[in-house]
Amino acid sequence: MPFFSLRSRRQLNTCDDRLVQLFTHVVRQYDCTILEGHRDEERQNELYRQGLSKLRWPFGRHNTTPSEAVDVAPYPIDWQDTERFYHFSGYVQGQANALRIPIRWGGDWDRDYDLNDQTFYDLVHFELITVDPSADRPLLA
Repeated sequence: MPFFSLRSRRQLNTCDDRLVQLFTHVVRQYDCTILEGHRDEERQNELYRQGLSKLRWPFGRHNTTPSEAVDVAPYPIDWQDTERFYHFSGYVQGQANALRIPIRWGGDWDRDYDLNDQTFYDLVHFELITVDPSADRPLLA
């Protein structure tokens, strides 16, 4: 059975308990690594300058304490194998639904299941959502 390394566990422990619950559940069946949970101001703004984030501090979901976002990749990581990231995302979203944890994935920001209409892809990014942006109502309340 897969498990998190100490580094992954440290990153995950900076996240909201729901993300901890979700990815602790996910790793039991799908080997993955936690790349990043909470980001401080310097790190967030550096990623923004590099074009790897669309938001400056403190507007990113990684910037809350605890973090409402986490970057997770299937392990071992092969950045060229994007199909594996899509497969992993489907597994994560299925587990999130089963656990009633509403999330959004960085490969389908608008959650319309059209994966070709994105302008920014962040295939490792998962974040909690509490309001359906299209209906302005709570999710899974």
